[in-house]
Amino acid sequence: MSFEQALSGLNAASRSLDVIGNNIANSGTTGMKSSRAEFAEIYASSAGSFGGSNVGLGVEVAAVAQQFSQGTLSVTGNDLDVAINGSGFFQVRQTDGSSAYTRAGNFKLDKDGNIVTNSGAQIMGYPTDPSGVRTSSSVQAMQLPTGTPIAAKQTSKMTADITLDASAVVASTAVPPTPLQTYGTSLTAYDPQGLEIPVGLYFTKIANNSWEVHTSVNGSDPAASTPFTINFLTDGRLDPTTPIPPLTLASPNDPATTFPVTLDLGKMTQVNSRFAVNDLSQDGYTSGSLTGIKIEDSGIITATYSNGQTQAAGQIALVNFRNVQGLAPTGSGYWLQTAASGQPVRGAPGEGTFGQVRSGALESSNVDLTAELVNMMTTQRAYQANAQTIKTQDQVMSTLVNLR
Repeated sequence: MSFEQALSGLNAASRSLDVIGNNIANSGTTGMKSSRAEFAEIYASSAGSFGGSNVGLGVEVAAVAQQFSQGTLSVTGNDLDVAINGSGFFQVRQTDGSSAYTRAGNFKLDKDGNIVTNSGAQIMGYPTDPSGVRTSSSVQAMQLPTGTPIAAKQTSKMTADITLDASAVVASTAVPPTPLQTYGTSLTAYDPQGLEIPVGLYFTKIANNSWEVHTSVNGSDPAASTPFTINFLTDGRLDPTTPIPPLTLASPNDPATTFPVTLDLGKMTQVNSRFAVNDLSQDGYTSGSLTGIKIEDSGIITATYSNGQTQAAGQIALVNFRNVQGLAPTGSGYWLQTAASGQPVRGAPGEGTFGQVRSGALESSNVDLTAELVNMMTTQRAYQANAQTIKTQDQVMSTLVNLR
């Protein structure tokens, strides 16, 4: 019987060496999780064998268990390298349409703008609006508009934060007359095709706490415009009851094409200070091409365009399982769902028990080379010991055969 016991020990030690060798070979593989061979005794089940007198039949490898401990995060500086700091897996759609899961975040952009892995699998995530608010709980492949520019947006609102000089002389009493352009500023709006529309705002004091606002569009004479009046309270704030009419802008391409724009002057003040333009903004822009992307800790993918705009292009999804040990490992650093793992639980980075993601970094393998080398030496000694058992048993049998 010792032959079978020793043979089982040799087989178990050999398989353990396979596991250790695989760990060492993949010590530099991104997102790789180490494994270990777990052994169990073998006993014969027979009547009358209870009471501790039953001799074991050897050993077997009961399972090869994966170790899902966190790997070290290595900074790479590449915006498309993403590491998960905590629990969770990236979900990918393989080229055959099936789903797989991985911890390796060394992503790329393909010719169609899809965010893919090295084997061409597409990264799955949630759709968002341009501000980054999730618009659906269903996942889809993450894609960036690399082939075509984003469309231009027509200006619909302009905001001006301006400080007017309370000590300014009423224009009708000023000697010499105060030029209209003394208190003025300008900004650029955009028509539906993204063409620039210069817009000027000019302020003339007509009474204490009252100013007239003249406008200029596409270089027109502000003096020829129809002004409107704004009033200020005694503490210098704009009177909230002051009506602010919308501006009418015209396209440089076709002056007959006009559209209204809301003018927000609510932050304007009148104090004893020099005229100052604190902030000017508008919500339109011309078309632009993709120039770069950034992935935030929450998984929001922010795209930067040549027109200076930044827009969210989706949010990377994470999944987890009740029993990660039940996942089936495959090639290319992927795991597949099985009945033992249970159904995937989806979420987003930083939500609940899901870890955050870090752009510009990769999760290294969690293989401890020192421990693996020690395990290799221990397993080698176990192999040698089992081989010695066979040799000793052979000597015993040889002695029995040669009895006279």
